[in-house]
Amino acid sequence: MRKPYKPLLQQWAWQQSAACRGMDATHFHSPRGEHRKARREREARARQVCASCPVLASCAEFALDYREPHGVWGELSERERGELARRSPR
Repeated sequence: MRKPYKPLLQQWAWQQSAACRGMDATHFHSPRGEHRKARREREARARQVCASCPVLASCAEFALDYREPHGVWGELSERERGELARRSPR
């Protein structure tokens, strides 16, 4: 079950401090037809950005709470978030 949305400013305020702020979303999201090797490499580059992010935990929590279906959020891939959600539904 999804959490009720907070007012937008509160919901996204953590992004003001994100290491990825202003970066092109293609660094974190798969283009159509992306092959496995390219996906692993893109995700590794995205994780490097996430590793130094001061809001890493907030980002991961947001993606898990709202079951974000695409991209790398808080160092977690789509697959990893799916596995976590199946193990401990929120």
